[in-house]
Amino acid sequence: MVKFHVISEYSTTLPTKGGGEKIAGGPLYDLGRVRSITEKGTGLVLWTKDCVKNVQDLAWGHDDVIGLLHKLSSRDYIDSEWCENGKGAWAACDAYCVNQREWVPTAGKEMVISYFVKFAINKLGTMVLTVSCHT
Repeated sequence: MVKFHVISEYSTTLPTKGGGEKIAGGPLYDLGRVRSITEKGTGLVLWTKDCVKNVQDLAWGHDDVIGLLHKLSSRDYIDSEWCENGKGAWAACDAYCVNQREWVPTAGKEMVISYFVKFAINKLGTMVLTVSCHT
């Protein structure tokens, strides 16, 4: 039997295979709570190595990720799934995609950029754990 160490607030249906398993009935987390937890510029953890690399590749900091989280709306929701942080801890995550117009210097024009972000709220309800944040 595989043992799962779940650190997300949501822990109702545990994964059985080990990663990428979809969770029906989402979104799991209220976006108002996500905003509230991160509104002071704190309450955010880049929870996986991939997320840290994603954010570095965007040349972003924590405030940029928080800004993206604050732009999310219910219409941006994709799905929910179990994610592992590479160290044996699991979180039930919501995935979103938000589009925004930005000036792209290499193209010399404004373009619509799609940002994908996947996150969970920790068991204590005090941190938003980001699993990925990329274009």
